[in-house]
Amino acid sequence: QVQLVESGGGLVQAGGSLRLSCAASGYTFRNYAMGWFRQAPGKEREFVAAISWSGSTTSYANFVKGRFTISRDNANNTVYLQMNSLKPEDTAVYACAATLGSSNYVRDRDYNYWGQGTQVTVSS
Repeated sequence: QVQLVESGGGLVQAGGSLRLSCAASGYTFRNYAMGWFRQAPGKEREFVAAISWSGSTTSYANFVKGRFTISRDNANNTVYLQMNSLKPEDTAVYACAATLGSSNYVRDRDYNYWGQGTQVTVSS
């Protein structure tokens, strides 16, 4: 069955960095664009970043541009989110998702498969 398993979350001080990973299995990873979303307590889930199936095209939410970088390794069925200059407002559960559509897709309903998420906590 399809599985997306995130890892790499944790507690970090403001200004620090984390690298999230999402290992995919059970489907043809290279055929799907991948995205990262996050959800903070009491808030709606929001788009963070996405990458095309080939890795040639990426898109980012305005609030992470210049700080976060999405990448993928199709040989190892893994997508990454490098997060630098973290802020307390980045605290959330981060989840990866897969879509047969475009890497420009920012709506969660456009994604076919979802991981359970990993907690990122940024202290001030």
